[in-house]
Amino acid sequence: MDEMNCPSTIAKSLVEHFEKLPDPRMKRTRCHKLVDILVIGLCSELTGGEGFNEMEAFGTDREEWLRTFLELPNGIPTHDTFNRVFSAIAPEAFLECFVQWVQGICPRVDGETVAIDGKALRRALDAGKPIPYIVNAWASESGLVLGQVKVDDKSNEITAIPKLLEVLDIDGCVVTLDAMGCQKEIAANIIDKNADYVLALKGNHATVHEEVREFFKDAVLPCARECADTVAEGTMDFFETTGKGHGRIETRRYWISTDIDWFEDRPLWKGLFSIGMVESIRCVKGKNSIERRFFLASLPRCAKRLAKAVREHWGVENTLHWSLDVTLREDDSRARTNNAPQNLAMLRRIVLNLLKKDKSKKRALKAKQRSAARSTDYLQVLLGI
Repeated sequence: MDEMNCPSTIAKSLVEHFEKLPDPRMKRTRCHKLVDILVIGLCSELTGGEGFNEMEAFGTDREEWLRTFLELPNGIPTHDTFNRVFSAIAPEAFLECFVQWVQGICPRVDGETVAIDGKALRRALDAGKPIPYIVNAWASESGLVLGQVKVDDKSNEITAIPKLLEVLDIDGCVVTLDAMGCQKEIAANIIDKNADYVLALKGNHATVHEEVREFFKDAVLPCARECADTVAEGTMDFFETTGKGHGRIETRRYWISTDIDWFEDRPLWKGLFSIGMVESIRCVKGKNSIERRFFLASLPRCAKRLAKAVREHWGVENTLHWSLDVTLREDDSRARTNNAPQNLAMLRRIVLNLLKKDKSKKRALKAKQRSAARSTDYLQVLLGI
């Protein structure tokens, strides 16, 4: 097994980064070591625990085992201590710790699609306040969360995305964003990080959306009846896939064009090199429905590469968000004090990365959690101790 990918190297690196995290508490109140609190919290989440009470319960039940590698100078922290510490840890410092760890276990994601998308923390809601959102960066092929930033509501994703991009190593990647992230500043941020972008166009850029839609209506739809080779001879490229499942047949057609000299706002979008259209034709019980979506991109004229980016962005919902909600029950988390929602969300993403990187058991993520709950031997494999 490659040394960088063995469980021991993965988790040892994580604990080392935990030890570098600044302790937010005053020295006189530090009855428990910060790294001990974080590791117990991590172990509880790895074994399916939810919330601070279960962190305390896990520590109490496994204290003898925990003492084989943690100091625990004053025994097991109470649930109130877990709450206070996770509420006080600076999310920016935790994010930096997390990103450095991910870069250590997966030093290069060059060429991957990095999907950036927001997810609501539905139960972490204070009365009278908007639902908080976590903006995630997800490497589609590695299946790893690269980083996250919390925002107070979905509209604030626009300001959070540049902060997330600033700390990520996305050199050579293709970054995909939904319409909320289709912003000139964000496009420039991505290009400045030596990456490409595919940005979904919708009503928030109504004029641009209409101009691109009209372009494809005039230039592309007549080409839909031609073969891909004929279309590719000019400034247009075409790719098509057909799939069956869940009682339907779905044909997806992708066009990408570098003929954008007509686009007056082109100089305002740094790196803009192409525009794209995706046409999805669904046939259910003999009835067809058609949906068309439009994109701004820095990609060259390659419809297959556009298709890969668009499809892998959809995967963030089906893979990352599904795993967080179904396996780690993120939507049920009621932590809402100060920084606790964001820091616990970060802890869950560490758990998800550890479970996904472990190849010693070919099991579903939930089954791996059950194995870790039953067997400290397997939990030690995940932790690398």
